Amino acid sequence: MRFFFFIVFCSLSIIAGAWDGEVPDTLLEAGWLTDAERNVVIEVNMARTDPSRYAREILEPMRQYFQGRIYAVPGETRIMTNEGRRALDECIRVLSSMDPVPPLSASRGLTRAARDHVEDTGPRGLTGHGGADGSTMRQRIERHVNWDIYIGENIAYGPDEARAIVAQLLIDDGVPSRGHRDNIMNERFAFIGVAVGPHSRFGAICVQDFAGSVTER
Repeated sequence: MRFFFFIVFCSLSIIAGAWDGEVPDTLLEAGWLTDAERNVVIEVNMARTDPSRYAREILEPMRQYFQGRIYAVPGETRIMTNEGRRALDECIRVLSSMDPVPPLSASRGLTRAARDHVEDTGPRGLTGHGGADGSTMRQRIERHVNWDIYIGENIAYGPDEARAIVAQLLIDDGVPSRGHRDNIMNERFAFIGVAVGPHSRFGAICVQDFAGSVTER
């Protein structure tokens, strides 16, 4: 079994838009998710099932709001990015050329693992994949599920709205490996758990845990 994980510290605001219910519904039994968490899963599956459309309709309109490295939507807080529009343009090119991959199904156990990390680190203002309780990503996941193939974890700080969270991770500004994007678009992942909560330093934290196969405990 192998695992990998990445973390992002930047934040981007995203304009509105919708798929209008066209995304395959993998959440019929996922009553344990909050509305914010459910929307993150939907947004991830929008990108996975039609990456070229996501690039065209969701990401492309963001280009107009860059002024050098500053991302400035009128009426919103101006954000200093690491790479400026270059990271966004690179993401658009990559997603435009990608084939669709199947949507992820929500896992109760992975969601519990993600929530453990949100509740452990958010109130303390901590960042990273290590918990204040000494836990690793793998240990947190294995508290709640048996897994196989791969596991992975994304963490986003700042936004609490699904589109902003997912676009931030897809663009991966300042992360040379673009590892968050790779996790979201990885065809070997079949399950996701999401937790969104407050963070005492950055306002909000979103943890996404992924697995190729899970058996719930």
